Amino acid sequence: MHNIPSLIQDLALILMTAAVVTLIFKKLKQPLVLGYIMAGVLVSPNMTFMMSVVDHENIKTWSDIGVMFLLFALGLDFSFKKILRMGMAPIIAAITIVFSMMTIGTIVAHGFGWSEMNGLFLSGMLAMSSTTIIYKAFDDLGLKQQQFSSLVMSVLILEDILAIVLMVVLTTIAKGDNDASNGQMIASLLNIVYFLVLWFVAGLFFIPTILRSCRRLINDEVLLIVSLALCCAMAVYASVVGFSPAFGSFVMGSILAETVEAKKIEKLVTPVKNFFGAIFFVGVGMLVDIHIVFEQWLPILIITLAIIVGQSVFGTLGFMLSGQPLKTAMRCGFSMAQIGEFSFIIASLGLALGVIDDFLYPVVVTVSVVTTFLTPYMIRGSVPVYNIIENHLPKVWISRINKLSDIAPSNGNRSESYWRNLLRDLVINTLIYAVLSTTITFIMLTFVYEFIINLIPQPWASMVCGIVSILCLAPFLRAMVMKKNRSEEFRQLWISSRHNRAPLTFTVLVRVVLALCYIFYICNFLFNFSKALMVVVAMALLGWIVYSRRMKLNSIRLERLFIQNLRSKEFASRASGKRRPLFEGHLLDRNIHISEVELPADSLWAGKTLRELNFGKRFGVHVSSIQRGRIHINIPSANDMLLPGDVFRVIGNDEQLTKLTGSMNLEIQPEEDDTIDHEMQLRRLIIHSNSPFFGKSLIECGLKDKYNCMLVGLEEDEDALSQIPPTYRFEKGDILWVVGEKADVYRLADEI
Repeated sequence: MHNIPSLIQDLALILMTAAVVTLIFKKLKQPLVLGYIMAGVLVSPNMTFMMSVVDHENIKTWSDIGVMFLLFALGLDFSFKKILRMGMAPIIAAITIVFSMMTIGTIVAHGFGWSEMNGLFLSGMLAMSSTTIIYKAFDDLGLKQQQFSSLVMSVLILEDILAIVLMVVLTTIAKGDNDASNGQMIASLLNIVYFLVLWFVAGLFFIPTILRSCRRLINDEVLLIVSLALCCAMAVYASVVGFSPAFGSFVMGSILAETVEAKKIEKLVTPVKNFFGAIFFVGVGMLVDIHIVFEQWLPILIITLAIIVGQSVFGTLGFMLSGQPLKTAMRCGFSMAQIGEFSFIIASLGLALGVIDDFLYPVVVTVSVVTTFLTPYMIRGSVPVYNIIENHLPKVWISRINKLSDIAPSNGNRSESYWRNLLRDLVINTLIYAVLSTTITFIMLTFVYEFIINLIPQPWASMVCGIVSILCLAPFLRAMVMKKNRSEEFRQLWISSRHNRAPLTFTVLVRVVLALCYIFYICNFLFNFSKALMVVVAMALLGWIVYSRRMKLNSIRLERLFIQNLRSKEFASRASGKRRPLFEGHLLDRNIHISEVELPADSLWAGKTLRELNFGKRFGVHVSSIQRGRIHINIPSANDMLLPGDVFRVIGNDEQLTKLTGSMNLEIQPEEDDTIDHEMQLRRLIIHSNSPFFGKSLIECGLKDKYNCMLVGLEEDEDALSQIPPTYRFEKGDILWVVGEKADVYRLADEI
C-alpha cells in the first residue's frame, strides 16, 4: 500500500467532515459558515474522541490561501465608484457604528482586566459585521429586494474598507512594541493611500487594456488562470511592500471589478473561493478549545450581549444620523448584530503577531457562532421591537425622530457649490498625478539609472536618464498643472467675482510649484550644478511641457484611455441594454424603489402576458422594463409576455415587492411523483393484418396525439431505416422503430 501524504489525509478528513456537517446545517436552514466552523471543532486535536488533523502547518497555509481568495472575491463584488455614488449617508452610518463598537470593545476588555493589545484587537473584532452572513440571511429570508437591505450592504462595503485599514494600523501598532508613535501611524495611513491610488490607477490603466487586446485568445479556463495569477501576484507584491497578502488580493479584486469581464471572473472564481474558504473556516473552528470556552463562559456571554445590544442601539443611531427614519434604522441596525470573517482575520493577525493571548481567539469564534445563529431572529425581531417602541413612546417623539430623516444639508449658493466641486476635483487629480509622478521618479532614478550607468559612461548616462525621466513624467506634470484650469467651475468663479481670482491663481501656482519640484529633484539628483541654475532649467522644461502641443496630445490620449477603462462596464451595459436606470437613485430616497426580479424556469407565470398576470391590481407594482438576454423591452405593454429567465424591473414599496417575490416563489410547477417513470425507450414493432395501423396513414394513426410516441423510421433491411411521408399507408409486415416514454411505448405495442 502506498504511503499517503499527511496533507491528503488531512484534506480528506476536513472535506468529509465538512460535507456531512454542512448537509445537516443546510437541512436546518442555518448558514454554511457555521457548519464549516463546527466541522473544524470536530476535527481539531481538542476533540480526543474523534480523528483529528495531523499537520497543522499545511492547514494553516491552506487557510491563508482561503483568506486571500475570500477577499479577492469580496473585491470583485466591490466598486470604488459605488462609494463615490453613495454620498455621505453610508459614510456617517459606518463611522458611527465602527467607532461606537470599538469603544464598547475597549470598555469590555478593560472591565475584564485584559491587556491593552487584547483590548485593541477585541475592539477591532467587535466593530466588523459579517458581509457574508448578512447577505446570506437576507437571501434566505427573501429580503434582498427591500430598500433597507441595500442600505445595510452599502455600510458593510465601507466597513470592509475600514477593516483593511484597521488591519494595517493594528499591524503598525503591534510591531511598534505597543508604543507606536503618531508619526508611524500617519506614515502607515499615507502609505495605504499612496499604494491604493497607485494600484488602482495603474491597474485600471493596464489590466483592462491587456484583457481587451487578448479577448479573442481568452476562454473561461484562461480567464480563470489569468485572474488567479493577478490575485496571487498582487498578494505577493503587497506582502513585499509591507501589507498583508489579503489586502493585495482585495485590491486586485476591486480593480478587476471595474472591467467588462468582472461578472464572468466572479462566476469562475466562486468554486475556488468556496473550496479554499471552506478550509479557512474549518481552520477557524480548529482553533476553538472547548475547555477554554467553558472556562471563559462569562466573557463570551458579555461580549455576545455587547454585540447584540451595541449594534442594535448604535447601529440604529448611525443609520438615523445618516437620514433614515426610526423603523428603517432599526431594521438596518438589528441586521448587523453579529461578527464574522473579518473578525477572524483580525484575530488571526493578532495571533500571528504574537500580541494577543491564546484564549481570545476561541472566545471570538464562539461569539461569532452564537451571533450568527441569532442573526435571522434579530432581523425578524426588528419590526416587532419597533412596534413596541412606537406604542409606548409619545407620538410627538416618534414624529420628531422621523422628521430628522427629512433634514437635508443645504447646498449653499452657486458660488460655494462651484468652489466645492472645483477643490474636490483639484485635490483628487493632484493626488493621482503626484502618486504617478513619484512612482515614475523612483523607478527611473533607482532601477533605470543603475541600468543605464552600466551601459554608458558619465556624464552621458545622467543625461540620457534625465531626458527619459522628463519625457515619462511630462504627460502627468502637464495634467497636474493644466487640469481644471478651463473648467466650467473655474471660469464661472473667475468672472463672477474679482475676489475669486487671487485664490484661483493660488491653486494654479501650488500645482506649478509641485510640478517644478519633480523636475528640480531629477536634475539635482543627476547633475552637480548650482541650485539657481537647476531652478531655471526646471522652469524652462515645465514651460516646454505645458505649451508643447505634442505633450498635450499625449496627456489627453492617456487620460481618455484611463476613462475608457474606468467606464468600460458602463459602456458595455449601455450597449447591451443592461444599464441600471438613471431614475433609480431618486427613488431610493422615497418610499418606493426599483428592484430586479428574475423569473424562475419552473414559474407558472412563464408564458403569460402582463395583462394576464395583472401585477398592478394584485401587488400594486409596475413593470418598467424586461431584460431577455440581449433584448431590452422598456415600458412593456400589457400584451408583452414573461418567459423563463427574464429579468424584469418592478417599482413599488418594500411590502409590495415582498408580496410579489413571495407569490412568484410559491406559484411554480408542482413536483411530479417520484414513482412516475419518464424513461425513453426505442422499440421495434411489426404491423400485422389485424393491427389497427394496417391500411392507415401516419396521420390517421395518431401516433403522437393518441400514443405520445414518435416514428423514427421504417426498417428496410438490418442496417437501414427510411423516412416515410405522412401519407404513407402501412402494410402487413412493415417494421416500425418507435420512440417514446416507456409506458406509452408498451401501450402502443399492446394495441399493435
